[in-house]
Amino acid sequence: MYRIVRSSNINLPDVSEFNEILNTPGQSPFVEARDLFDAGREIVVARAPGRLDVMGGIADYSGSLVLQLPIREGTFAALQRDASRRVRIVSLARDNSRASAYEMSATEFHGLGRSATYESLRARFQADPGTRWAAYVAGVFPVLMRELNADFPEGARILIWSRVPEGKGVSSSAALEVAAMHAVCVAFEIPVGAQQIALLCQKVENYIVGAPCGVMDQMTAACGEPDKLLALLCQPAELREPIAVHEGVAFWGIDSGERHAVAGDAYTSVRVGAFMGYRIIAELAGLKVSRRDQDQTVVVDDPKWRGYLSNVSPSEFEQRFLRHIPERVSGEEFLARYGGTTDPATRVIESRSYAVRAPTEHAIREHDRVRRFAELLGASIDDQRLKLLGELMYQSHASYSACGLGSAGTDRLVSLVREAGYEKGLFGARVTGGGSGGTVAVVGRRDAGDVISELTSRYADETGYNPRVFSGSSPGSEAFGYYKLSCA
Repeated sequence: MYRIVRSSNINLPDVSEFNEILNTPGQSPFVEARDLFDAGREIVVARAPGRLDVMGGIADYSGSLVLQLPIREGTFAALQRDASRRVRIVSLARDNSRASAYEMSATEFHGLGRSATYESLRARFQADPGTRWAAYVAGVFPVLMRELNADFPEGARILIWSRVPEGKGVSSSAALEVAAMHAVCVAFEIPVGAQQIALLCQKVENYIVGAPCGVMDQMTAACGEPDKLLALLCQPAELREPIAVHEGVAFWGIDSGERHAVAGDAYTSVRVGAFMGYRIIAELAGLKVSRRDQDQTVVVDDPKWRGYLSNVSPSEFEQRFLRHIPERVSGEEFLARYGGTTDPATRVIESRSYAVRAPTEHAIREHDRVRRFAELLGASIDDQRLKLLGELMYQSHASYSACGLGSAGTDRLVSLVREAGYEKGLFGARVTGGGSGGTVAVVGRRDAGDVISELTSRYADETGYNPRVFSGSSPGSEAFGYYKLSCA
């Protein structure tokens, strides 16, 4: 029987549920999870939440301000040091019906961060579809070895249990990475702050998983506070004062039922298009550009915009650059003229055609929208301000669609919110995260929960899919802290 021997902030219902799993006798996969651990050693438990992308979304990698709400659902990582120097990971399915397992030998584990490159590690995990999920957890070790020169005198046994659903656009991957990274750092006494944990987790996802995400998801999972919007200026990760959600206002997330993936082609193409746009603007503005011979990455000497597309003002974009930005360009033509982009996480593929104008314009205008949204939330809230908040969300959604990141399901949910309108307490909605499915964020009066239920019932009748509604909030991994278990 495991009991808590050291704890911090753990007053959450899912903590008891997770501890019960470890102490439940009987059938698999609980037996497999419980038998993972050595009864004679302590277990460190960390937790990180998913997030609702209220505003900002895909503009994060262009330096935008983003506003993110840590959601109620979280991911747990329980870690016990292992003298055998192996790494063993067990992940329980969301319905607790099965477990997935992954193991590295001592030789493999201790060779990860010393001799292997990020490219070879990524290829290793991607080679077997059955082990790709493990990259989010096992990738923590080589990143700590390479980036912080961390030493691991022992291996680890890790149990993962998550209530953050995958493919819904609420950042299950960041919750997993941050929970695992936090547990590893506590168990091996590696002094790392929450912001650094987030940046290291971004490297896990960018370079080992191979998904070119920004940092807002990891920052929210690590640094978020319950019932507050995390305000992050992604240049690269400057935390602003969090914005408390007014007592009369609520945000909901409604799952469209259409699966979202950050590693998908549409998201990556839009990201590449935005960096193409910045590269073209740098040329038009006469900035000094250094080209590298061995890859597509270029370096821009940019004292004015500091390398971030979002720092170009909408008025300057319209007056100086808009007419010069092509709607589309082939990868071959772009590389021949410009050599590459400033983004080390993506590559321009010569045989592909990329939309450039819409992604470039989105990054610039979204940053402006998010700043206005934050200003409105920071003042006293009335229906007029809520209408303005909602209009900014509708504009953001339309811009996503212009980039090619809309979907039938998310468009329909936004349309249903608009039909309900402010008369019923709903003021605005937008697709979240990387778009192309996933979850829609909604803003309204706190007493509009029944209207949300009616709306989701109507969506279910039309589509045959009963959407999940995300409501409520919980702390990021830093605010949650960690706790330790021992076997009585």
